Amino acid sequence: GLTWGPAVADAPRYMPDVKSMGVNTIRTWGTDGGTKPLLDAAAAGGIRVINGFWLQPGGGPGSGGCVNYVTDSAYKNTMLTEFAKWVETYKSHPATLMWNVGNESVLGLQNCYSGTELEAQRNAYTSFVNDVAKKIHSIDPDHPVTSTDAWTGAWPYYKRNAPDLDLYSMNSYGDICNVQEDWEAGGYTKPYIITEGGPAGEWEVPDDANGVPDEPTDVQKADGYTQAWNCVTGHRGVALGATLFHYGVEHDFGGIWFNLVPDGLKRLSYYAVKRAYTGSAGGDNTPPVITNMAVSPATSAPAGGEFGVRADVRDPDGDPITYKVFLSGNYASGDKRLVEARWRATGNGTFAVTAPEKLGVWK
Repeated sequence: GLTWGPAVADAPRYMPDVKSMGVNTIRTWGTDGGTKPLLDAAAAGGIRVINGFWLQPGGGPGSGGCVNYVTDSAYKNTMLTEFAKWVETYKSHPATLMWNVGNESVLGLQNCYSGTELEAQRNAYTSFVNDVAKKIHSIDPDHPVTSTDAWTGAWPYYKRNAPDLDLYSMNSYGDICNVQEDWEAGGYTKPYIITEGGPAGEWEVPDDANGVPDEPTDVQKADGYTQAWNCVTGHRGVALGATLFHYGVEHDFGGIWFNLVPDGLKRLSYYAVKRAYTGSAGGDNTPPVITNMAVSPATSAPAGGEFGVRADVRDPDGDPITYKVFLSGNYASGDKRLVEARWRATGNGTFAVTAPEKLGVWK
């Protein structure tokens, strides 16, 4: 499977391509009144959907606010009613595969609480997830219910407080090959799926000479997807599969790191996933391969001045190659957009690039 990124309205446009990759499942993070066109497009392509439900604080960084799961009955009742409505709405849709309650909240609660209060909140959150699972089962006995976290340390809480979950779910990137070991060491009996996975993320890689996370190369990212899938399929009978991250189209800082089709362009990672799922990417015209890229000087350039870039670039199909150089100011200003740089060719695979006027770490 793959996680789903494009707008729901674009689902009919992209779903055939997803299908061509050998994908049989997509995963979402939210389900509401606007979900039906996505489900319809998936069903038309014979693809099933893991319908997500979002709970605060969703995402490991604690995004979306901090709820008190011990005392905030109003929030919990509102969410329970809301989720139940959409389960009733979509339980008979042919694309529905399962329901997924929450995303990384057991981990994310550490950004809201600490110490004994954090423990109380994690127990209360997973108990609430169990309440949701029971409610979903009462409405829809035909589809499983799971809950995603980003840390296998969340599993003891689910094991203790959420017995009504049918299976566990995990978002895991560079650490994905340790999930099996943690499952075995924890004495768990329920299967799991990987609901996000891929190459090592920003939070997992060492820093570069400028003190910012050293992004893997395109070649390393493609290998990361291959390795991830091998580790999932290696845990036979327990790991039920994965929705790798991410069938997304944004052409920005995060999109270049994780999207298989940023700006509609199929990256090396796209073909790595396709090979994993179909056994072949034969006959495809695949992207150029960039190796040995270096920036000189790597640590400084005068504002508005030039710095050098060199790279070995080859196209497996022998196609002519044209170049663009983009800069990311994510670490300089927080702006995740990519801006096209001014540059000139200075030789075989070497370029002089004009640095931005704004000081800071640029990529």
